[in-house]
Amino acid sequence: QVQLVESGGGLVQPGGSLRLSCAISGRLLRAYAMGWYRQAPGKQRELVAAITTGGSTNYVDSVKGRFTISRDNARNTVYLQMNSLKPEDSAVYYCNAEETVGVNSGMNLWGKGTLVTVSS
Repeated sequence: QVQLVESGGGLVQPGGSLRLSCAISGRLLRAYAMGWYRQAPGKQRELVAAITTGGSTNYVDSVKGRFTISRDNARNTVYLQMNSLKPEDSAVYYCNAEETVGVNSGMNLWGKGTLVTVSS
């Protein structure tokens, strides 16, 4: 079965950095467009960063210049490097995978989420 396993969340001070990881198992990462979403208490889930199978990236305006999404197809892992973290970045971060080939093309898979807390 295909699974997404997230790691790297935790507590960090404002201005600090974290790197989130999302490993996919049961399938090859190269067939998936990937994204990181986040949801803070009382707010809707929003797309933070996305990367296509070809490596093109997009970011929500609030994280441009601070966050970087990348993929390592050989390790079946997607990363979100978060620098210059702000308290408003605090949220549960979710990994998302969208199938691009096969009968399930267009369907989304979700990880369980990892909590990021930015506080002094």
